[in-house]
Amino acid sequence: MRKTPTLAVAALTATAVLVPASSASAVDEVDTSRLREAVTTSGVLAHLRAFQRIANQNEGTRASGTAGYDRSVDYVQRRLEAAGYSVRLQPFEFPFFQETAEPVLSQVAPAPLDLETGTFTFSGSGDVTAPVVGVDLTFPPTGTANTTTSGCEPEDFDGFPSGAVALIQRGTCTYGQKATNAAAAGAAAAVIFNEGQPGRQELSPGTLGNPVAIPVVGLSYADAEALAARAEAGPTTVRVSTQTVNEVRETYNVLADSATGDTDRIIVVGAHLDSVPEGPGINDNGSGAAAILEIAEEMAKLGITNRQRLRFAFWGAEEEGLLGSEHYVATLDDDALGRIYANLNFDMLGSPNYVRFVYDGNGDSAEGAPAGPPGSAQIEEVFTSYFAGRGLATAPTTFDGRSDYGPFIAAGIPAGGLFSGAEGIKTEEQAAVFGGTAGEAYDSCYHQACDDITNISTKGLGELTDGAAHAVLTAARTRTGLYEDLSRRKAERVAVERTALDTAAA
Repeated sequence: MRKTPTLAVAALTATAVLVPASSASAVDEVDTSRLREAVTTSGVLAHLRAFQRIANQNEGTRASGTAGYDRSVDYVQRRLEAAGYSVRLQPFEFPFFQETAEPVLSQVAPAPLDLETGTFTFSGSGDVTAPVVGVDLTFPPTGTANTTTSGCEPEDFDGFPSGAVALIQRGTCTYGQKATNAAAAGAAAAVIFNEGQPGRQELSPGTLGNPVAIPVVGLSYADAEALAARAEAGPTTVRVSTQTVNEVRETYNVLADSATGDTDRIIVVGAHLDSVPEGPGINDNGSGAAAILEIAEEMAKLGITNRQRLRFAFWGAEEEGLLGSEHYVATLDDDALGRIYANLNFDMLGSPNYVRFVYDGNGDSAEGAPAGPPGSAQIEEVFTSYFAGRGLATAPTTFDGRSDYGPFIAAGIPAGGLFSGAEGIKTEEQAAVFGGTAGEAYDSCYHQACDDITNISTKGLGELTDGAAHAVLTAARTRTGLYEDLSRRKAERVAVERTALDTAAA
C-alpha cells in the first residue's frame, strides 16, 4: 500500500459496527462454505513463505523493477497456470527509484554538526560540499498549511550563487517544482524542510514525482530554522550526499482469467504483488496477493462454475503510485471497460494489530466521505453481512485513493474490499472491539525491512481471507448481480415461461 499520510486518519479511526443482513440488498445469498473450508490460513502462509524466500535470495526486497519482483511474478504465474487459468503478463515501463546508501546532511563550517535527514524519492546522486543559501524563507510561517511560496517561482532564485546548496521551505507548490527550479538556477543540491505550522514540523521527505538531477534531502523545521539563522549570521558550509538509482525499468501485471463465466461481466479480483524497496513486503502486500492466489487455486480444485468471469490481477508498481492498476485501466478501450463489472481489492490482510476494515461503498463512514460508483454499496454489504453473521465486527474505511481500487472507481466501476490497517494508530475504542493494543500502529513494520514472515497476525489473516473468499465466490456466482437489472431479470423470466409453455405443449 502506498503511503499518503494526509489522507488516512479519518478512515483509520472509524467506528466499529456489526451490520445485520439487509433484505434491500440486490446481491443474492451464495453458499460459500465449501470454498471457505478449502481456503486455509496454512495455504496462504505457504505462499507467504515463498515470497519471503524470494526476498531473502534477492537483497531483501520484492519491489517492482528488481529481481525479487520478477521472481514473485514467476511464482504466481507458475501456480496459476498449473491450476488451469489463462495467464498473461502485461508489461509496462515506470520510473524506478532506489536508495543504495544512507543520505548525509552535515554542517561543515563554521562548526561541524550532523543533521538528521532523509532522501526524497527521485533524488539524484551526488556528494556536494558548498555554502547553504536560503530561498525566500518565512520564519515563522503564516496560516495553517501551504502558505509559503519558497522555491515555487524561478524568480525566487534571482542572484542565487551557482554551485551552492539551496535551503527551501515546504508549501504551496510541489516538492518536484521546488527542486527543479533549484537545479535550473544552478544549485548543486537542495535541502527541503517542513513548513513549520503545527503538524508540519518533523522531518518528512516525500516524492519529487519525477527524477531530478541533483541530490535532494529533507530537514525538520527546527533544524532548518537554526541552520538558516547560522547562514544569515555568516558563511555556512554544508555537505549533502546521496546515492540513488534513478532510471526507467520494465515491470509487469499478472492477469489470470477463469475458464468459466460471462466475458461481458468480468470481476477483477486484485492485490498488488510488489513490496517497497526497503523490505520483503510480507504483510504489504504479500498477504493480499497470497490470499487471492490461494482462493484462485482452491476454486479451480473445486471445479466451481462461475456465472461472471473472474480475472485475478496481481498489480506491479503499486508502491510507486498505483502504476500497474492505472496502466491496466488506461489500456482498456470503451468496450473492454464496459465489460468490467466490479473490482475487489485486497491490500494488507494480516496486520499484527489488525482491524477488520471494509471499504466504505456507500459513503456513510464520515461526513463528506465519498461514495463509490453504483454497486459499491452492495459490495460493502456483502462483506459486512458476512462478518456480522459470524459475530465479527467491522469498521468502514473510506475510498481515500491509497490502493488499486482507485483507477477503477475513477472509471465508474464499482469496487470494494478489505484492509487490516497500515501505519495508523489503533484507538481505545477499536482495541475494545477488535483486541490488540491501543496507541500502537496497526502495522508497526509498515514499509520497513521488518515487514517479514514474522509480521503477520494469523488470526486476522484467516478471518479476512475467509471474508475475501466469500465475496469472490458471491461475485462470481450471483444471479441478481450488484444492483437491479430489470432487462436481465425479464429475460430470465421470459426464458422460464417459454420452457413451461414448451413443456405443456409437449
